[in-house]
Amino acid sequence: MTPAAYDARADEYIAALGTMDAVHPVDRRIVETWAAGVSGPVLDAGCGPGHWTAHLVDLGVDVRGVDLAPRFVAHARAAHPGIRFDAGTIDDLEVADGEVGGILSWFSTIHHAPDKIGGPLREFARVLRPGGSLLLGFFVGPGMEAFDHAVVRAYRWPVAELAREVDAAGFDVVETHTRETRGERPVGALMCVRRR
Repeated sequence: MTPAAYDARADEYIAALGTMDAVHPVDRRIVETWAAGVSGPVLDAGCGPGHWTAHLVDLGVDVRGVDLAPRFVAHARAAHPGIRFDAGTIDDLEVADGEVGGILSWFSTIHHAPDKIGGPLREFARVLRPGGSLLLGFFVGPGMEAFDHAVVRAYRWPVAELAREVDAAGFDVVETHTRETRGERPVGALMCVRRR
C-alpha cells in the first residue's frame, strides 16, 4: 500500500523508532506477555525494520518478519542476520492456510481505510490456525478519523469499532489495552483469538 512512502523516509524512521530502546515499556510488556502464550510459529506482519522480530527471536519465539517496504526488509536482514525477513503485503500473505500460531500486527494496519481494513484482518484469520492468536496495535480515537501520519494518511479507531471489524473477520477479542502518554497519540492493542 505505501512502500515508496516508507522507503523515502526509511532511514529517518529506523533512526527514531527502529530499536527496542524506542519502545514504550508498557507496549513491550504487552507484546512479551502475548508472545509467551502463543503456540507455534509467529508472523511479524508489517515488521518494519525488524526490531520486534529480533526481540521475539531473543525470547525463543519461532518468528519471521514480512514487510511491504523493500528498504525495511533490506535493513532488517542486514541488522538481524539469521532471521528470516520477506518482502510482501499483509493483504495477501504468502503463507498457507492455518500455517501460523500467532500474528503480531503492530501498527501495520494503520494505513488501511475503514472500507479496506477487513482485507488484512481476513488474511490474518486465513493464515492463523484455529485458536491462534493475533495482537493488533493501532491508534485510538473517540471517533473514526483519518489523520496526516508522518509517512502517509493513517486512521484512528474507537476501540469498539475496531473490535467489531476484528469480530467480523473471525476473531474473539480477549484483551484490550489503551495507553495515553502526554505529547503522543493515544494507542491501543487488541489481543484476539481466531475462532475454531
